[in-house]
Amino acid sequence: MTSTRAIGLDVGGTKIAGGVIDGDGQILHRLQIPSPTDEGTDTTLAALLELVDSLRAVHPEVSSIGVGAAGMITWPSGRILTAPNNAYRDLPLQELLAERTGLPAVVENDANAAAWAEAKVGAGVGYRNLIAVTVGTGVGGGLILDGALYRGQNGIGAEIGHLVVNPSGNIRCGCGSVGCLEAHGSGTALGRRGRETAATDPGGLLATLAGGADRVTGETVFTAAQQGDPKARSLFDELGYWLGAGLASLVNVFDPQVIVISGGLVATRDYLYPPTNASFSEHVFAGPHRTLPPIIPAQLGAESGLVGAALLAMERQQQTVLAA
Repeated sequence: MTSTRAIGLDVGGTKIAGGVIDGDGQILHRLQIPSPTDEGTDTTLAALLELVDSLRAVHPEVSSIGVGAAGMITWPSGRILTAPNNAYRDLPLQELLAERTGLPAVVENDANAAAWAEAKVGAGVGYRNLIAVTVGTGVGGGLILDGALYRGQNGIGAEIGHLVVNPSGNIRCGCGSVGCLEAHGSGTALGRRGRETAATDPGGLLATLAGGADRVTGETVFTAAQQGDPKARSLFDELGYWLGAGLASLVNVFDPQVIVISGGLVATRDYLYPPTNASFSEHVFAGPHRTLPPIIPAQLGAESGLVGAALLAMERQQQTVLAA
């Protein structure tokens, strides 16, 4: 890594975080603003430029900008085709940022950026082949293959959450498909199954903790599991089954050295990891005859997106210089 410094931006549905990152992935300065209420192209770009200007005022030496954003993002053009929590569509964000700031810019899917951060300066250091999976409200992730970030032909590869694990089921994912890993193995899925279970037992612990069956969330299920509720524990068994099956499918295809898990559900590891590992072992190809990749927790937490985006910006700038 070099001593180059870049701005990293993490664009979310409720907030935009920005930071100045050095070549070792350290955050030297960090700011955060709410996501614009009006999420059109002009207001989104204005908010990002506001953050960039504020960060450059403190660190004028920054030489590039990296953005991690949710959604379908083309590579290498950095155009956001669609985003799940934002109103803008077909936004040429990479081009606009470069034009308005005069700095080279990179716009990348946020899960890819987070995976790159874990690979370069987090739990994945030392591994050239890894799968990074984020298990929270949804399921996301990224692939590092032979030391490089895998994006697919157009930049929208490695959509781990939309790996189909139960095509004959009746649970429709937010993407519109049926049977996606995200629909079965996410925090949203845990909350949905918690509400369904509580509705059949309105006097049970789940409904009591939430103040009603229709108010149960994934956090409610976790609290009930900690209190020994067998129904809550069974919901984690169910969640772990689908997550383990999804991880096994990924390992069957890519044969990584390690799987790095991040996201809000990592905090439930005592309840989620055992069924996940059991399902993983059940579904992985030739399990008894091979060395299976360990499943380990991520290290960078919520900052991985902006760190990874900045590191990707530095890498592209270095490649451009070498190619000149």
